[in-house]
Amino acid sequence: MISATHFHAMIIHFPIALLMAGFFSELLGLITKKEFFKNAAVFLLLMGALGAIAAYISGDVAGEGIEEGPLKQPLDRHELAATITLWLATITALLRAATFYFKYNRRWVNWAFIVLFTALAGSVATTGYYGGQLVYKHAAGVELTLPDFGDFDDEN
Repeated sequence: MISATHFHAMIIHFPIALLMAGFFSELLGLITKKEFFKNAAVFLLLMGALGAIAAYISGDVAGEGIEEGPLKQPLDRHELAATITLWLATITALLRAATFYFKYNRRWVNWAFIVLFTALAGSVATTGYYGGQLVYKHAAGVELTLPDFGDFDDEN
């Protein structure tokens, strides 16, 4: 059965990949001045922001019930980073979509999006780092089971 923890682990990689690819596409668009990269960055950012919303909600559900204990502090750090990432992704996506729709293409706007996107990419990396710490350092969501060796008696 798929739990909230499993679902979060399954979907989280999509917004990470989309947002990071959007960031690099935005950079390439700025450097090469090619509209393809700028347009791709807009759509990657929008899809990544929608994915970030789904990832945030699934992570919130997966973390329910952890109110104390050794996972509380690492989970709080991850949740704070995820909240910052969610807000940065949403704000950046909405502003970028508006400038794309209204074809508002000024040099300072392009540089402003590079700054916003850089902050977003850093926030995505930080959130991912803390999420990885939860799993690989604190074993959050890891289910340990012993293999079934069959019926063993103590008799030889």
